[in-house]
Amino acid sequence: MMNTHLENNNTYELIDSGDGKKFEKVGKYYLVRPCAVALWKPKLKTWEPVDGSFSRKNTNQWSKDTILPESWMIDFKGLKLELRKTDFGHLGIFAEHGLFCEYLDKAVKKNTKVLNLFAYTGLLTLFSAKKKAEVCHVDASKTAVSWARKNAKHNGLEKAQIRWIVDDVMKFVKREVKRGSKYDVIILDPPTFGRGAQNQVFKIENELLPLLNYLKDLLSSSKSLIILSSHTPGITPTGLKQIFEQSFGLKANTDELLLIAKKGYNIPSGCYALWKK
Repeated sequence: MMNTHLENNNTYELIDSGDGKKFEKVGKYYLVRPCAVALWKPKLKTWEPVDGSFSRKNTNQWSKDTILPESWMIDFKGLKLELRKTDFGHLGIFAEHGLFCEYLDKAVKKNTKVLNLFAYTGLLTLFSAKKKAEVCHVDASKTAVSWARKNAKHNGLEKAQIRWIVDDVMKFVKREVKRGSKYDVIILDPPTFGRGAQNQVFKIENELLPLLNYLKDLLSSSKSLIILSSHTPGITPTGLKQIFEQSFGLKANTDELLLIAKKGYNIPSGCYALWKK
């Protein structure tokens, strides 16, 4: 039904979760989407109003009474981001990555060279570009890169120092190593499984360690930040810490990635390993 109780803020909020779902306010809209790890019971007695819901019970689909437009804008971490209703129930943002903006804010300055791999719709790319960094944004999805470029335009960053690369991440990184390229900040959020621009297969259990070993050669002498995050079930903070430290030879801080709730329980959404200068 139509939401007639809109709040003034226009950002992302996790309100509550439970029974395998999460209740979110995403800009102007209140949504219910699947959340497999939410095995607990909700804290709130009712979730309302609801402007849209997504289900994976039979087939991936939005409910018929969902009122979401094709796209809408939210404010997040000082950026204007365009969100969309996708066939997979995704919206174009992983709000748990907002944590990394705090580290980028300290590590990035004018002309800092940033490499963002599996960069999706550009949150961390644009946060860095806003601070005058030189950013290389890489994703195998042409749709995701086009979406990120549109987000850049929404923020007046269409002329910022951003290289937009549609390519298989491993192939691109190997070429960068051969070219002798160097970066001060490296960010990557590899998928559990993915396909490259030419249908190359990426499986995290096979590809992550070789990828990190190549990335070590791309670090500049003035390196300041490395962020490795994962949403893959079965990869724990301890496991990620060990592969990170083995590859880079640097001590990592590790923790769960969490969606922080306004009223209900926080949702574990993966983990990360991070080194900062």
